[in-house]
Amino acid sequence: MAVLALEGVVPSDLSNPVDTFSWARLPDGSPAYRVRVCGTAPGAEIAAGPFTVRVAHGLEALADADTVILSGVDDPPDPLPPGVRDAVRAAYDRGARVASICTGAFLLAATGLLDGQRATTHWMGTALLAARYPAITVDPDVLYVDNGRTLTSAGASAGLDLCLHMIRGDHGAAVAANVARAAVSPLERDGGQAQFINHEPPAPDGSSLEPLLAWLRENAHRDLTLAAIAGHAALSVRTLNRRFREQTGTTPMRWLHRVRIRHAQALLETTDRPVERIAVDVGCGSPTSFRDGFTRVVGVSPRAYRRAFRAKV
Repeated sequence: MAVLALEGVVPSDLSNPVDTFSWARLPDGSPAYRVRVCGTAPGAEIAAGPFTVRVAHGLEALADADTVILSGVDDPPDPLPPGVRDAVRAAYDRGARVASICTGAFLLAATGLLDGQRATTHWMGTALLAARYPAITVDPDVLYVDNGRTLTSAGASAGLDLCLHMIRGDHGAAVAANVARAAVSPLERDGGQAQFINHEPPAPDGSSLEPLLAWLRENAHRDLTLAAIAGHAALSVRTLNRRFREQTGTTPMRWLHRVRIRHAQALLETTDRPVERIAVDVGCGSPTSFRDGFTRVVGVSPRAYRRAFRAKV
């Protein structure tokens, strides 16, 4: 296994796969993986936040690796440093799987290996990843995406989730569970990174939809139909849908539904209101449809979300 560290590597994105795969042991006690950290050249010194990492291996380490891990970096380079794209693609063409941790998805995307596939990265970077690489279907809500031989993870601890997932696929649940215990981490976590996303409202930058978006946020609790929204905006339904797609990447009703769910998250975090009452207060209809919709968007049930994020006073 070759873990690639480029200039500006995020320390945790480098240490997570190195530690996790190094902890894996087969039933006879032997190491499940041989892990090597590499850079663009042997002995290269790489800035890693508050310290510097000196790597023992260069890109030649990718030539015989079964798995290549691209660690996240603070500022993903575009284009990639010389030789990186060719080395990663050569490893893939030879049959290796290639995975990325957090913003390492930008590095993997730059190789072209994610074109036409699903991918994720830290939720703060998903919009930029989608804009920079439109051939990729970016999923901002999940902890990781496994396409078979290309894998991507969300940010921070989601890299550990991906590593445990890979170990379980390689060597079974028992080996992965032992690693999870060593890491003091659950083998599987409920939900995805959607429950952690801080959705700020769009900046008032003169966008033609901004007044409508503000009105929708203020009136999300009402029983709004697509026709009513179009009427308020003085647009046809067809034009409204087109402008929403262009400016928000989704439909008006889906955007409204997410506003309601984000409001519900805030109420679950800060109040003791029953879930049934919150469903009515945010305009999500029946408690059953609210629970189903909340779980689809956030990845966990309203009650599970409240247990995890309710402010302790």
